[in-house]
Amino acid sequence: MVQWFGGVVGVCRFFPVLRVCRVNNIRMASGEAENITPKERTFQYQDSLPSLPLPTLRDTLDKYLCSVKPHVTEEEYKKTEAVVKEFEAGTGKELHKKLLERAKTHRNWLSEWWYNFAYLEPRYPTPVYVNISGPGPFHDHYWPVQDGTQVERSAITIWHTLNFWKLMKNEEWPVDKVDRGKTPCSMEQYRNLFNTCKIPGEKRDKLVSHFKTVYEGDSPTHLCVLHAGRIFSMDVIDENNVPYTPPELQQQLTVLKEKCSGQPQGPGVGALTAKQRTKWWQLRNRLIELDSRNQQNLEAIEKSLICFTLDDASPTNDTEITTQGLTGDCFNRWFDKSYNTLMFNNGTLASNCDHAAFDGIVLVVLNWYLDQKIKEAQGVWKGTVPVRKVPEPKELVFTIDEAMGKAIQDAALQYQEMASDLHVHCLKFKTFGKNFTRSHKLHPDGLVQLALQLSYYRTYGKPAPTYETATTRKFFMGRTETCRTCTPEAVAFCKAMVDRNTTSAERLQALRTSNEKFVWLMGECNLNRGCDRHLLGLQILSDQAGMTRHEIYTDPAWTKSGGGGNFVLSTSTLGYTSIYGGCAPMRHDGYGCFYKIENDSMAICVTAWKSNAETCAVKMAGSIEQSLLDIQQLCTSSRM
Repeated sequence: MVQWFGGVVGVCRFFPVLRVCRVNNIRMASGEAENITPKERTFQYQDSLPSLPLPTLRDTLDKYLCSVKPHVTEEEYKKTEAVVKEFEAGTGKELHKKLLERAKTHRNWLSEWWYNFAYLEPRYPTPVYVNISGPGPFHDHYWPVQDGTQVERSAITIWHTLNFWKLMKNEEWPVDKVDRGKTPCSMEQYRNLFNTCKIPGEKRDKLVSHFKTVYEGDSPTHLCVLHAGRIFSMDVIDENNVPYTPPELQQQLTVLKEKCSGQPQGPGVGALTAKQRTKWWQLRNRLIELDSRNQQNLEAIEKSLICFTLDDASPTNDTEITTQGLTGDCFNRWFDKSYNTLMFNNGTLASNCDHAAFDGIVLVVLNWYLDQKIKEAQGVWKGTVPVRKVPEPKELVFTIDEAMGKAIQDAALQYQEMASDLHVHCLKFKTFGKNFTRSHKLHPDGLVQLALQLSYYRTYGKPAPTYETATTRKFFMGRTETCRTCTPEAVAFCKAMVDRNTTSAERLQALRTSNEKFVWLMGECNLNRGCDRHLLGLQILSDQAGMTRHEIYTDPAWTKSGGGGNFVLSTSTLGYTSIYGGCAPMRHDGYGCFYKIENDSMAICVTAWKSNAETCAVKMAGSIEQSLLDIQQLCTSSRM
């Protein structure tokens, strides 16, 4: 199961003019990006960003102890306090000195460890457990569910995606900024959106990117299309480095579908990417041994701009679309690819992304850009240039022997067993959104986090150790820190809401106090002053030195509070745009809750494991809806 991390997002200011949006505290504004030459280059600040700070050991341990309180008895807490005190005075002190030395020579003391520990060394399969997905919002406006639209909408989607690629390649995409637009963020993750793939290894995978900006040189300009178990390479950029137009792309996709029509299904080699990682490494090597052309095909896929799937499924709403995105047909996926677009038979769209390459920020920004462009053009292509004859897609034909064919079928069966266990439910909440919470002087994200806590507390009679993603992108190569949002103040609010003897005034005060604590704690975590990443660094140093792990990591409070990937609620806010999605829960008895907050509405993707009799995504979503309504009633009954 995924450890230490959940779905992540903190998104950016990405258009320089007009309407301003926010994701977490990173600014983004909409405008005609293609017609703007920003004063700053997209990646120009990468080398000048401040180094990732290392918190003091005392500060980290104080935050850890505070996060433990809701989940242990008074007697257990005293024992944990003693363990922490001993760690601080002895082993922890010595390990912290070593970490300080590492921080002197590494501008980001965590980055390499994080990639390896969280994404590249785990041997469990990538799909279901790691990959992230979300529904395109287009079916809510200009692209309603409609059979016969797959190819046309695919061509338009590819064209807009290529225009986004051009902005990145030319470094014309504005730099994400925080602190009211004053502080630049790391843009490194955007480099992994295109031409990037995870390559399996025996003990550790590699994340390989072939993307280059115009200042760095040429990079591959083909994409790969998966359909009917077959894979095609498709040139999409002309000799002048201009994307083919939607009618030209549609011409290519039509030819591709005609080639597959009436033919037997292809071998579905992509299913192998669903295997346990070491097993996939072995099978990949075997593919290369079978035929040198197999290696060429693998490299064509791995170097391609993106993978694009023409999928035969026809999901009709966010729940069905996200379910297909996370658990759909493995014969037509390449789960190691950083970005996979999935266009379904009825014109709905999803994505499937490898989490190693980037956090949810990149997925949100690209898809919000697509959404704006589709709205601007009212869902159609309005160009008038002549349609040229363009190169036909070339099939990547793999040499498959009987043993490899069996391995593909075995991979699909194992994948289906995993995929069928994941339960996805998307809640569309239209009663209120950001405007309401702001009018009551509450932080919108903090309010949703309290609703999640209240929902779990009401259902299970206890608080849930909770992960929410904080972004550390204002630092060199920054990614995330864990914000442990199940604070003593949040638990006090939950208790007040279920206690019939508590007055509305007392509940309101508990709401305000817990919301303020959330704002402070999230601010600390965005500065890398949480506790999880620091404690992870100390643990890794201990392991590298061959030491027995200190009792702080084996104390029951460690697991009860979420340590070691044991967060019962794995959550992320995907910001204040039209884009959201989700991924699997961390724990078998846990939930994933990932959400967007728009002006007057919200949407929450809830995930759970069907094989756990105590959890249910639908029931949890219903409880969250009721908690949101109860908080609204609390606010409106007596304005704060």
